[in-house]
Parts: sequence; C-alpha cells; structure tokens
Amino acid sequence: MSRLRFRLTDWPRRALLLTDTPRPDCPECRGEGGFNRDYGDYETGEYAGTEWDPCPCWDENHRRFLLPLPRLPRRRNPYVDPWGGEPPF
Repeated sequence: MSRLRFRLTDWPRRALLLTDTPRPDCPECRGEGGFNRDYGDYETGEYAGTEWDPCPCWDENHRRFLLPLPRLPRRRNPYVDPWGGEPPF
C-alpha cells in the first residue's frame, strides 16, 4: 500500500509530483525512511563522513510527474530606482 503525498520540484523544470512516503509504523526506521551511517577512514579510524541507507519500507525514487507549472516572471518594485539615484554614465 502506497502512502502518497504531493511535492513541488524546481529541477529540471518546475512541476507538481506525486511521491511515496516512508511507512509511519515501520519498526526499523520509525517512519524516517532510512538511517544515517557514520564511517571512518580505514587506516586512521577517524571520522570520514556519513552515508544515508534507505529503509526497505520506502522507495525514494518512486514518483510520478503530474503537472508542469509555469515559471512566474519576477515582479519589479516600481518604487525602487534601479540606478540608485545616480546617473547611468
């Protein structure tokens, strides 16, 4: 059974997506969708970074494209002088 939600994306194009969510009652990840795993350098044993391991209760790549959304043009504030009161030359 899927647990669906709506999500906005800006890449590669602004659109509305329907995505899957982690199972809220999962005993392994407790609804977070995965685990952070710290790892260290093999030779020194010092901290080298963190990796994300997804839980099997959730597929983070399961998404459906629903609707492209238009890019709205930026509105300029008519009360702001673009040259700051200085002459352009």
